[in-house]
Amino acid sequence: MSTRNCRSGEKLAGEKFELPDGARWFAVQSQPRREAGAQKQLNNQGYSTFLPRIKATRRHARKVENILAPFFPRYFFIVLNMKRDQWRSVNGTIGVSRLVMQGDSPLPVPHGIIEPMIASADESGLMHFGSEHKLHVGQKVEIMTGPLSRQIGEIERLDGSDRVELLLEFMGQATRVKVSSEDIIPTAA
Repeated sequence: MSTRNCRSGEKLAGEKFELPDGARWFAVQSQPRREAGAQKQLNNQGYSTFLPRIKATRRHARKVENILAPFFPRYFFIVLNMKRDQWRSVNGTIGVSRLVMQGDSPLPVPHGIIEPMIASADESGLMHFGSEHKLHVGQKVEIMTGPLSRQIGEIERLDGSDRVELLLEFMGQATRVKVSSEDIIPTAA
């Protein structure tokens, strides 16, 4: 993975890069379920953005489907140079509610928060936690896809074939299930 500077108007994911001098990451709040559209509008204006995504299961009208969902619903990130960029135009972009502010100016995201997310994401922004985070027996994780999505479990065994055996508390008793390490994320619970 080579290191490079980010260019304007690109979605960043799956690579290591350096921000241009004076540039920082800022959080953008979008309108409900308009993250991707707002991101596209800002990319068209020449801004570099990052929308971290995860695999999730959506249930609606007796249908269950796996989708790519924002990791932070209603939020994504933009690169701005406060001395050069006219940041107020971001607030007027279709699909954007506002930049996250501190007083009268945008609040930069602390250094070291966005970069690891970008490094663990592919071109679509899908973050891959299994390979990035070292999973270990006894660790609490959340299942993100399938019929058991949003269930919290404890890792009981790690298979070398990218499969994880979890112990779930289900209907009053402990149940073992096997899932792909790509379908779980570490949790603090």
